[in-house]
Amino acid sequence: MSERFTGSFTQQEPIPEAGIAAALEVLRSGRLHRYNVAAGEAGEVALLEQEFAAFTGAKYCLAVASGGYALACALRAIGVGAGDRVLTNAFTLAPVPGAIASLGAVPVFVGVTEGLVIDLDDLVAKADQAEVLMLSHMRGHICDMDRLMAICTGAGITVIEDCAHTMGATWRGVASGRHGAVGCYSSQTYKHVNSGEGGFLVTDDEEVAARAVILSGSYMLYGRHLAAPGPEVFERVKYHTPNVSGRMDNLRAALLRPQLAALPEQVARWNARYRVIEEGLRDTPGLQLVTPLDEAEQVGSSLQFLLLDWSEAAIAEVLRRCAARGVELKWFGGAEPVAFTSRYDSWRYAACAPMPASDRVLKAIIDMRLPLTFSRVDCALIARIIRAEVGAVYQSLSPAP
Repeated sequence: MSERFTGSFTQQEPIPEAGIAAALEVLRSGRLHRYNVAAGEAGEVALLEQEFAAFTGAKYCLAVASGGYALACALRAIGVGAGDRVLTNAFTLAPVPGAIASLGAVPVFVGVTEGLVIDLDDLVAKADQAEVLMLSHMRGHICDMDRLMAICTGAGITVIEDCAHTMGATWRGVASGRHGAVGCYSSQTYKHVNSGEGGFLVTDDEEVAARAVILSGSYMLYGRHLAAPGPEVFERVKYHTPNVSGRMDNLRAALLRPQLAALPEQVARWNARYRVIEEGLRDTPGLQLVTPLDEAEQVGSSLQFLLLDWSEAAIAEVLRRCAARGVELKWFGGAEPVAFTSRYDSWRYAACAPMPASDRVLKAIIDMRLPLTFSRVDCALIARIIRAEVGAVYQSLSPAP
């Protein structure tokens, strides 16, 4: 009888007991708003910002309501406005072009390689079309950041990094999010720390940091931040920066602080599980694994593989057969968005000419979440099921793809 997986691809680990205890203290105090603190009390959000700045090696950090808000806030803080063109990945999730469009700016899509990273040759070709790149490290895949930054520096392009899937990852030992002018992160439930919704923005630029704090809704309470520039910087920007409220609250920050402290250990656990599945799928006929660059230390919280040049019907059959055995796979190449999957041509507010080389890759991407509630035994079973069903469909094709 065929093996079947019975776990959940959306079940996360529980919040650490230390986070639950800290959240209960916040609830008992009633002081959920980040600026509602008692005399001599820093507040959970301010402490979390200080800790996250230290974790990433950034001078300044702002905790906000969501990763998407962090992206839009970063764009506003560097001066992007209506009508401006912003380069971004063709392979990403909707909040990235959505953040650009929310300002009335125009996304300009850059292609994707078989390594699932931004196509740097296409970036070179389009470098004269915009002054900002919102770089999405989509699904945790990190491109050659040295070459990317050389391209952008040479073209006068400011880089904002979307690190929703790379919190805890590095390029040549430098934290993801620390190469560009601003790094943005998410603490939504399916990311690397979990507060339901939430996000962070980090930067070394004092005026960008000050504008972001004002934008987030600090009113004139910026002195209560522990990871922000001094009051003289706020004096330069406070009368010219609008309030677009998106603060994080003390309850969510209380949940996150113990998770941030444990993140290095969690990264190791994710990567151990990723390696089990990767090894189980290696050399599967018709299936192409995505290999990270040697300089990148990724976080294996999800896994992608390619079914390059397969027909839509064959890909759908793989997904159907795996689902029947309890393995939930997502396909980024479908004509219509399903759940979180979508293609650049799904965002019809952002017109874009077809990109055939990228379309070929996007059609082939199969995606799978890898929650830490899975054991290594679970991961080995999942790999066996995928391998068997991909192999069965591949063998049935005539001629083979």
